[in-house]
Amino acid sequence: MAKHSFTGGIHPYDGKELSKDKPIKDIYPKGKMVYPVSQHIGAPASPIVAKGDHVLRGQRIAEAAGFVSSHIYSTVSGTVEAIEPRRTVTGDMVLSIIIDNDGEYREVDYDVCDEIDIDNMSKEDILKRIQDAGIVGMGGAGFPTHVKLSPKEPDRIDYCIANCAECEPYLTSDYRRMIEQPQMLIEGLKCVLRLFDNAKGILAVEDNKPDCIAKLKALTKNEPRILVKTLKTKYPQGAERQLIFATTRRAINSSMLPADAGCVVNNVDTLCAIYNAVWNGKPLMERIVTVTGDAIKEPQNYRVCIGMSYSELIEAAGGYKTEPEKIVSGGPMMGFALFNTDVPTTKTASALLALSKDEVARYTPTACINCGMCLEVCPGRVMPKALAECAEHGDYERFEKLNGMECCECGCCSYVCPAKRQLTQSIKSARKIVLANKKKAGK
Repeated sequence: MAKHSFTGGIHPYDGKELSKDKPIKDIYPKGKMVYPVSQHIGAPASPIVAKGDHVLRGQRIAEAAGFVSSHIYSTVSGTVEAIEPRRTVTGDMVLSIIIDNDGEYREVDYDVCDEIDIDNMSKEDILKRIQDAGIVGMGGAGFPTHVKLSPKEPDRIDYCIANCAECEPYLTSDYRRMIEQPQMLIEGLKCVLRLFDNAKGILAVEDNKPDCIAKLKALTKNEPRILVKTLKTKYPQGAERQLIFATTRRAINSSMLPADAGCVVNNVDTLCAIYNAVWNGKPLMERIVTVTGDAIKEPQNYRVCIGMSYSELIEAAGGYKTEPEKIVSGGPMMGFALFNTDVPTTKTASALLALSKDEVARYTPTACINCGMCLEVCPGRVMPKALAECAEHGDYERFEKLNGMECCECGCCSYVCPAKRQLTQSIKSARKIVLANKKKAGK
């Protein structure tokens, strides 16, 4: 069997055995819910409720403030307690809507479709349902999905790719979705294919998930527009550029969008949310979150109400079996280290990782030994050592000349560096400065 891949990449310890066999478990919040109005790329949403208002589960509480923006919905019933800045996983203070959960979960009525309705639904109607549901990329980027599915030339889209790789260590939420609710994933992909007449669907799965591959192939054997492609297990196989190259052999760079290469890519949870929006009329209110790590007493995959505190997730997983030295929102390669777990889950929350040892903090960076290992593993085919030096010396002009903007910030270079230099961190900081300078210059 041919296995699709890309050049570069690494094979870190994946830690998936801690939670991969734990079925998705529903969890209901006990405390107050916090909804930051910026849970997506683009303009923050504008609150449309006020302090003292009573809201229902599934009620819109913030409106998208432009095309590249996204609505936000209450995931519980209760009373709006405040609209004020609250801390998020990135450490920023973001305007948030705080709702006192009444524990009754009274819901609005949803506009459910049947088979006949779906067959007669126009592309505009499908897109409107996706937009109205407030769906964003749930793999981490948070780009509004209705924007992604509205390219300038839809007839030039050749592939709609379902990112089923889940290459980030420790994460198993997508795996559990594919095992437990594969039909929901497939129907979500079929909804997307309805928007692009010339496209084929690709379910791209790493070969460390043979049970998922077998199940998806069986369910799509009579779907002529959908293929299941087996990917070589390697990090960062699920990164957008690497995934597109592995499945289609088409290359894109930092100045291009996937649509420029005739591709649209969506995460597993995003496609399930699309199914719920189009078929059931339900907005994005839940997502699957993996709570794991060697410091967690009972690692688990939870169906979480967005807005719920990370502290409650830890409590539901039995708390800590040993005091963690490091807590991460997301995976160990691309997640955000937390100094406080009293922050809300959002649309882009994929995991909570508690580690008994902070391996990174234990090492002191030393001088580069010019071994070339960072160059060998870089999936972006840039020179991490040289880019990090530009960043450290503030030479942003040379940074750009050396294609620093092509870095995908995957962390492979830092992972393999024998000198334990924080290459990715330096490059990431430089990329932010370059982008800020360009914005300031109006470029």
